[in-house]
Amino acid sequence: MGSVRSVGRALHFPVTGPARGIRKATHAHGAGESGLGKLIELHGVNGAGDVMITIALASTVFFSVPTDEARGRVALYLAITMAPFTVLAPVIGPLLDRLPHGRRAAMAGAMLARALLALIIAGAVSTGSLELYPAALGVLVASKAYGVVRSAVVPRLLPPRFSLVKANSRVTLGGLAATAIAAPIGAGLQAIGPRWPLYGAFVIFIAGMFLSFSLPSKVDSAKGEDVALLAADEEHLHGPHLKPVKRPGLRTVGIAVTHALGANASLRWLSGFLTFFLAFLLREHPLTGESAAVSLGLVVVSAGVGNALGTTVGAWLRARAPEIIIVTVVAFVLGAAITAAIFFGAFLVACLAAIAGFSQALAKLSLDALIQRDVPERVRTSAFARSETMLQMAWVFGGAVGIVMPLNGYLGFSVAAAVIATGWLATLKGLLSSARQGGSPKARVA
Repeated sequence: MGSVRSVGRALHFPVTGPARGIRKATHAHGAGESGLGKLIELHGVNGAGDVMITIALASTVFFSVPTDEARGRVALYLAITMAPFTVLAPVIGPLLDRLPHGRRAAMAGAMLARALLALIIAGAVSTGSLELYPAALGVLVASKAYGVVRSAVVPRLLPPRFSLVKANSRVTLGGLAATAIAAPIGAGLQAIGPRWPLYGAFVIFIAGMFLSFSLPSKVDSAKGEDVALLAADEEHLHGPHLKPVKRPGLRTVGIAVTHALGANASLRWLSGFLTFFLAFLLREHPLTGESAAVSLGLVVVSAGVGNALGTTVGAWLRARAPEIIIVTVVAFVLGAAITAAIFFGAFLVACLAAIAGFSQALAKLSLDALIQRDVPERVRTSAFARSETMLQMAWVFGGAVGIVMPLNGYLGFSVAAAVIATGWLATLKGLLSSARQGGSPKARVA
């Protein structure tokens, strides 16, 4: 009997062992008691499902046809999915502001929507139907809706003595780890057939739907909250016979947040630009001695490693002036982009991808620190939702530029350097001025 139990334990260990290890890591330092651990796991499920759909779409839209046709397909994809998204994205934040008591249901709904849409895309992949494009748009909108709700949930789940930036970095690392694990699994499913990664995404998102409801009930509490408004929003509160109504907004809490948001937008633009521009450039002109697929894979891995490293550094770093960090990392990216534009080559392309990933992660964590410091608590969750929506729009615009650019590395990286330089110079004075003033004693990046 004892031998049977030993065999049973041996058979279960490959599953239960890693599961216990993951649970121990995600629930460490009070994250289990506060509920943050469950959110980290949920974000991991979200990342795994998204990468499955990405693999299926990339194989269908991009890799299955010649370069010229692929460019047309991706342009069509952008026109049908990304263009409407730029219209819908500004609505996501305000709409979710109206659901403060249903955040768990909103995240579960985003998971369920993507599960069903994955099945629709699977059918479209088999038949070549145009249903693929509106379904992909739905996946994109649901993914971003989940993202802004998740940003609003994190402040409700902070363990004792945990900063918001440290919590966000742990959630992000959980998503990156899950994506790294799911990507090769998705590639293996793709080798079986084009629909199989989408079936995998369906199963993952269904699990995520149930996991959403396991979050603590306090994430649905809106006690003490208000809606953060931008200056444009405040104008709508003015009537011809009404006095101006002032509510706390991103432009009324100091220059640091708005300038940091502008700097982050330039980095997010670069991310979208590199995603599409390098996808076509490396397919047409692979890195020296490598195939197109390997070349693109090396760049993707470089960007992923840089992003993970930036997130890790953000979790460790302690600083009283996150403004300085943002100014520094944007300047770092600017230097890398200028170098890549002048001395275009395989090594510099990979370096730029890694530096862009590192800087984007660290700058976003610093923006989180500034929102935590300068935005009143009662509007902070709304501010996170609004800022995330703006950054996603910047990524979309960067991707649109990347798809229409001529496949010339020198020209492409020169344009990228010009955009980053504009963002850096436009925000430099305001961020340095805020850093000199010292901000609040709460300013921390960890």
